[in-house]
Amino acid sequence: MLNKANPFLKSWGLLILLSCIWGSSFILMKKGMFTADEKPIFSAVQVGTLRMLIASTVLLPIAVRALYQLKNKRNLVFFAVVGVCGNFIPAFLFTYAETGISSGLAGMLNSLTPIFTLLVGLLFFRQKLTVLQVVGSIIGTLGITALVYTGKNSSQDGDLLPVFAIVLATFLYGISLNTIKNKLQEYPSMHISATALSLIFVPALIVFFLSKTPQTIQQNPHAWEGLVAISILAVIGTAIAVIIYNSMIRASSTLFASSVTYFIPFVAIGIGTYYGEEITFGQVGSMVIVLVGVVLANYGQKIFGRKD
Repeated sequence: MLNKANPFLKSWGLLILLSCIWGSSFILMKKGMFTADEKPIFSAVQVGTLRMLIASTVLLPIAVRALYQLKNKRNLVFFAVVGVCGNFIPAFLFTYAETGISSGLAGMLNSLTPIFTLLVGLLFFRQKLTVLQVVGSIIGTLGITALVYTGKNSSQDGDLLPVFAIVLATFLYGISLNTIKNKLQEYPSMHISATALSLIFVPALIVFFLSKTPQTIQQNPHAWEGLVAISILAVIGTAIAVIIYNSMIRASSTLFASSVTYFIPFVAIGIGTYYGEEITFGQVGSMVIVLVGVVLANYGQKIFGRKD
């Protein structure tokens, strides 16, 4: 009985841990940009570039080994797609978004990723969708529309750009995940993540200097406070989270591991509420609609036993 219980407990323990890590990443982005009394520290661009630089540096030893073992150099193009679409651009889009919306809403909008993963697979990778996936995607799209509308009402000056920034980021996540699934399936997940991050190190370093990040570190009296939050975000929320995710896949399955998407919004909302951010019933209701669509699209066949 103990041997049977251990994998179960390990899987759920890792799921909860990963949900807490990724769910807290949204407030850490905001902590990197502002002090507790809303004084500016780093800009959205500076937080994004610091996050990418630190995370890629942490995973550099793994990346070096992965690049050395890479047999087909042509696949570097696909690794670059994963690096740019799955890490680099979203890092800046999310920090930009949080200059105008709450971290809790950002966490809710992040739940759009599975829907876009299905749609990108259909549009660009010729993947067929089942009836339940189509229905789930439609329900999810309705939830997205409602979430965008409620996000507009809660953003600064009613600006939709911060909301659409995260919508674009989740679309890019869909491209990245489909690229991994269709082009890089033969490689270990750890090697994919490390290699992808190593390929964006130089662009991140260029942005680091162009955005005058070194000057901000030297001149802003709250710089080290922001650096602590960004370092936690980069090391734990990006680099170590990848290791945890891989361990969870080994202990259970990719289907179970993907369930983390459904828990992240609740963690983000809870943390955001703790720090005084306002979450409306409309936003929560919209998120529930999105999650219903996501669950139906990803688990509908298993729930209803359909094969079409």
